[in-house]
Amino acid sequence: MSEPVVALRAVSYAYEDGPTVLSGLDFDVVEGRALALLGRNGSGKTTLMRLLSGGLRPAAGELTVDGVPVTYNRKGLTRLRTTVQLVVQDPDDQLFAASVEQDVSFGPLNLGLPDTEVRARVAEALAALDIVALADRPTHLLSYGQRKRTAIAGAVAMRPRVLILDEPTAGLDPDGQERLLTTLQGLRDTGTTVVMATHDVDLALRWADDAALLTPSGVRTGPVAAMLARRDLLTQAGLHLPWGIAVGELLRTHGLWAGAGQGPRTAEELAALAAGTQLGGVSGASGRRGL
Repeated sequence: MSEPVVALRAVSYAYEDGPTVLSGLDFDVVEGRALALLGRNGSGKTTLMRLLSGGLRPAAGELTVDGVPVTYNRKGLTRLRTTVQLVVQDPDDQLFAASVEQDVSFGPLNLGLPDTEVRARVAEALAALDIVALADRPTHLLSYGQRKRTAIAGAVAMRPRVLILDEPTAGLDPDGQERLLTTLQGLRDTGTTVVMATHDVDLALRWADDAALLTPSGVRTGPVAAMLARRDLLTQAGLHLPWGIAVGELLRTHGLWAGAGQGPRTAEELAALAAGTQLGGVSGASGRRGL
């Protein structure tokens, strides 16, 4: 297996006058793999994301980029932040400039890039998030979904290899969620590795390649369908079985589907499965049409 882009090695962290949140943690972000980070409130998801992005420094252990330990001086943190960007859950905690364009340009300007390069990065980020028309809009006049996109655009303008998003679909209506997921797929297609913290197991099953479950016994990571079928780990993480996996198990139990794999992930895939298997009888590989 290739070296992870970013990794935590034997990392521990405790907040001042508080209990240890993470202890002896090993965690990898593998390039090109969409990763869903799941766990109950207080499980350490936010701490983990801030450790990966350099917002927090481990009390023990180390953070590495391409196998090289990160140094927490100006040079080391600049290197880290051109590799990893974190977008927090509430965009109002991240936006501060007067206009969308000014906010998105903040990071590249702080890198000391030439004006032409800054303008190119801003234009690229605005286009990627489909907010070109909002460039001159005051940030305080944006809708919640527009503020979310602007916050992500500010991170994308840094051209990170890894983009970490904390609950990016929270507070969005269904159409807004779909548009954001389409945007994230576009970023993945152009080489950005995306890590998403979420409580939505159905979204994780549909979107991610891998899932990391934060449990009291540690972090368990693996292919998303396999991880989200583990009832023991889901219970420890305070999560429920995803809709698609539950439906797949029900269909097999009643002899309505004999196909392999994770089963349907969406209502559309269930409809395709029903058409392929002619539910009510048993079919094999042909029943996986459209999955």
